[in-house]
Amino acid sequence: MSTLFLSDAHLSDQRPAQLPVFKAVLERAAARGAAVYILGDLVEFWPGDDDDAPFHREVVAALARFSAGGGALHVALGNRDFLLGERFAADTGAQLLPDYSTLPLAGGTALIGHGDLLCTRDIKYQLFRQFVRDATNQQKFLAAPLAERRRIAAQTREGTAASMTEKDDQIMDVDEAEVLRVMQAHDASLLIHGHTHRPGRHEMTDGGVQRQRYVLGDWYSEGTVLWVDDAGCRLLSTTAFLAEV
Repeated sequence: MSTLFLSDAHLSDQRPAQLPVFKAVLERAAARGAAVYILGDLVEFWPGDDDDAPFHREVVAALARFSAGGGALHVALGNRDFLLGERFAADTGAQLLPDYSTLPLAGGTALIGHGDLLCTRDIKYQLFRQFVRDATNQQKFLAAPLAERRRIAAQTREGTAASMTEKDDQIMDVDEAEVLRVMQAHDASLLIHGHTHRPGRHEMTDGGVQRQRYVLGDWYSEGTVLWVDDAGCRLLSTTAFLAEV
């Protein structure tokens, strides 16, 4: 069975050209009978499952069509859409994933996740993550009117953008020691994640064990996907995926 991975699409009505590409990618995956794994930050921000923004409803509808056609859909939570919940899962037919999941892939065990937990040197972000992932804090936020949540989200995005300009590039990338630790803990030969917006393939040798890490890129300009089939793993631009697969 073929499998498609993507992350950090950051779909937004501010960049409407992304949505037709996203729909086309889902349609191609469906035509190939592939399972789809979205590893976080599907949208620029998700204020709660009661969100009625037309653009977000269109994203939900596209995912629902994929699932209704028999496609297996799995969605991990990112740092922009961590409030995806049970209603979103029901509306789309998606299975929501924990921080880390494993699956048999390419003759080994693959570990998948958004990737933000691997950036342990970004201490400010990790503290922020701990706060917003707290169940009590989430309940308080979701109890606010939708318009207020959207306002807070806009302010948070502005603050995040400003903060990123002040951080060293290495701080915002993964910690290699943490990468190795989680791969060993899950006995994984392959790690697939997003979050850093630095697409690429990395190899490491750990005590004679070969391990690989694939990083998925963002979709702010042209997106990337990881396509896995009998021929192996291919990290492709969305344009190449739609033309070649």
